[in-house]
Amino acid sequence: MKRLITLCLALALPAAGAHAIVGGQPDEGPLSRQSVMVLSSNGGVCSAVVLAPDVVLTAAHCVMGAAEHRVHFRDEAGEPVLIVPAAKAVHSGYNAKAVETRQRSIDLALVRIPEALPARFERATLSALRVPENTFVTVGGYGLAREGDAKTTGTFRTASLTAVEPYGPSRILLWAEGSGSASACQGDSGGPMASGATVAAITSWAAPAKGRSCGGLTQGILVGPQREWIDRVLKGWNRAALWSSNGD
Repeated sequence: MKRLITLCLALALPAAGAHAIVGGQPDEGPLSRQSVMVLSSNGGVCSAVVLAPDVVLTAAHCVMGAAEHRVHFRDEAGEPVLIVPAAKAVHSGYNAKAVETRQRSIDLALVRIPEALPARFERATLSALRVPENTFVTVGGYGLAREGDAKTTGTFRTASLTAVEPYGPSRILLWAEGSGSASACQGDSGGPMASGATVAAITSWAAPAKGRSCGGLTQGILVGPQREWIDRVLKGWNRAALWSSNGD
């Protein structure tokens, strides 16, 4: 708990001169109202997407590997709020060693909290459609604006990237790249990758650019192919996700 409180105090510090997810801009639009943070007692920072007033969708690695986790946001006075999850569900296809072993992994988790988020938060609409190559993808999150500078976390930022298929079309992953160094970075895992007004994927990983820890391709887990799992878990919690009618 001490680590969580210390981390929240660090998030209160100003991010002077920061303009990024990395290469993005601060964003107070709909995606920001559909997103919160997930913090870990080992110092981990992640983002998450609101599916119901008391349920968020994030990356599985964001709720694994630490003794405690908290859903985090700031109240109207700017004070940090930390909520202990009431339940979580990690996708059975999650593989913690997927990157190093080059194996597939469904890096998704659902987290239920014991109280509703404030009314200013909105439910995201999920898309079951495939994102065509060379179309725009908006990536958002609360992660680093400057690599290695933890003080630049805690502000929701977005960047416009382009969907790419470096290994051909995928039924699991969405890949996106930006101009220059734009990409997701540490702390953006679990955040939205949106196609238009709908969330098509959840950010899981960002490849390093030369000499950097971020700035390369951004990878996300497509939510459409995992609709059965998402709907089944939510039904067990007497909740339901919003899906775009175009994806039905």
